[in-house]
Amino acid sequence: MSFIASPSVRAYASSRGVNIEQLAQTSGRHTLGKEDVDSFLKGKPVAKPQSSVASHARYWDVDHSQFGSVSAEPMNRMAQVASANLSAANAMIPQVTHHDRADMREVEVFRAKMKQESLEKGIKLTALAFHIKILSRCLKDFPHFNASLSADGQTLYLKNYVHVAIAVDTPHGLMVPVIRNADQKGLWKIAREVSELATRAQSRKLGPSEMGGASMSISNLGGIGGTAFTPIVNPPELAILGLTRTELVPQWDGAVWQPIPMVPLDLSYDHRVINGAEAAKFLSNYAGLLTTPELLLV
Repeated sequence: MSFIASPSVRAYASSRGVNIEQLAQTSGRHTLGKEDVDSFLKGKPVAKPQSSVASHARYWDVDHSQFGSVSAEPMNRMAQVASANLSAANAMIPQVTHHDRADMREVEVFRAKMKQESLEKGIKLTALAFHIKILSRCLKDFPHFNASLSADGQTLYLKNYVHVAIAVDTPHGLMVPVIRNADQKGLWKIAREVSELATRAQSRKLGPSEMGGASMSISNLGGIGGTAFTPIVNPPELAILGLTRTELVPQWDGAVWQPIPMVPLDLSYDHRVINGAEAAKFLSNYAGLLTTPELLLV
């Protein structure tokens, strides 16, 4: 049986007359520590770890104060729940991220045309509203993205509704309110709901009906910065779209280089259901809709 034991653990076992190979075989462990030697000497069964994650986590429990001054900050309940969920998702889902970028010129032209109407309505028509509307269109065109996989991986549930979640950073932790039936709403309606939900999220006034049950989520870091990242799929969803800051990118038009505002798109997906070709087609379709925002009014 192959196992791992550091030189100090081997020396510790030898000094106490414990055969390290026998200890590994009887315990069934792949990584041995001094506490395993102690348990063996006391006649206690060496506990087998429930998973490789648990086995490694045992060695993360370190007294950091031995290296310098530290202060402890308890994680709130929301952060603990998110931590457990994301850890499980990252460990269990074979996730892949597809990166692309899209031309934002027409969206910005469209928003400029709507500036006066925006002032009259008292609604800020942000780029995020366009992304939510376009994502809702793509979710109807690509049913596997608007689906969930059963816990046993045997059944795929295709959804007949389109609910888009948006990650909101708050002082209390990440909150993810949902724009329900986004495919049936216009840009102005979506923009108003985004503003209202984000405001209530900041003050922790979101109701249970305003969270959960999303088809897919958007994690928008455009207001902060960055050029790309790998968002983690939030189960039971099968995909998540990451957005970062739009930047000017030189593009050759056949005669000269043109500065084009391009938004990076980062699509993470569950490879058990979605393959790479589907992800590439999804983002290609998404990017195409960003160049024709007037179609969103149809």
